[in-house]
Amino acid sequence: MNSRKTTKRVTMMDVAKAAGCSQATVSVVLNSVTDIKISPELRERVLNVASSLGYGMGSPIRRAGLEDLRGGCIGFIVDQLATTPEAVNAIEGARHASWENDVTILVAQTQGRAEHERKALARLLQAGAQGIVYMSIFTRRVSLDHAFDTLPVPLVLLNCYTDDDRFPAVVPDEMTGGRMATSSLIKKGHRRIGTIVGESFMEAAQDRLAGYRGALAEAGLPYDGRLVVEGSWTPTSGFEATQKLLSIEEPPTAIFCQNDKMAMGCFTAIGEAGLRIPDDLSVVGYDDDELSRHLRPQLTTLELPHRPMGAWAIGQLANKTTSSPHRIHKVGCTLIERASSGRPAVRKP
Repeated sequence: MNSRKTTKRVTMMDVAKAAGCSQATVSVVLNSVTDIKISPELRERVLNVASSLGYGMGSPIRRAGLEDLRGGCIGFIVDQLATTPEAVNAIEGARHASWENDVTILVAQTQGRAEHERKALARLLQAGAQGIVYMSIFTRRVSLDHAFDTLPVPLVLLNCYTDDDRFPAVVPDEMTGGRMATSSLIKKGHRRIGTIVGESFMEAAQDRLAGYRGALAEAGLPYDGRLVVEGSWTPTSGFEATQKLLSIEEPPTAIFCQNDKMAMGCFTAIGEAGLRIPDDLSVVGYDDDELSRHLRPQLTTLELPHRPMGAWAIGQLANKTTSSPHRIHKVGCTLIERASSGRPAVRKP
């Protein structure tokens, strides 16, 4: 009988729980990401907690693990680069996780076409790529081309996953994100909270809506289908959906827009109705798009964790994990409180 004691590996989630912050914040701190603003006090607290818990030796993002890749390169295959900043943020997170070890990142855009993926894969391997990160611009299940079946280097999936869980995969924790956005409004006293969802076939829209419903249930608030309007991720759809929400008999006191572009349209509709944000109506977005800081008032939103996801992917390549199946790794979103959300106005009877 083996009497050796098995020690549970400390995870980023353990550090986040003990430090009282999100897993995304822990990832940013431990990866020394400098272009995301985190207070010195919070940064020090995370580092102290990580040290006290013994986090590090088994960390998938520990820089020392990248020494085997030193002087080499990693290939990124992504379907789209130009439509949204998520792909660029993920690549930037990967760069931060690898630059000290002189690892070059080569990027190929394929528009999701199998023939382009095969050519990109062949050329990345020819260039000496020691690992491949395969990324989808929106979270989804993917069916990989057969060219990925017998790769001579590790493969990690970013923002996507396969049915058979053959490869390490990382996605945002969208359900928890939707719950956080809704709960932030409930904590401010809102009881009639509308939500504008994205296209319902997308997993992000489904999970954010599930999080919204979960937050209502946890607070003992009834689900009202009239408060849920489908949009298409665009400002125009946010504008039109907000008009619908404002026209119902008992309109909401707050609206959770499931991306920032729809929130921009929501702002316009609220203004045209002669209402003020947040005095008459609170608004929360999602994504932390650049526009969220230029709206007036600035938009409370959730930051998608693509930078820490990119860093996690690089760490998995360094680990060269070959055992399967792999559990999908979910990274939490961060709520960014700004001026667009407040307590509900007292309405006259």
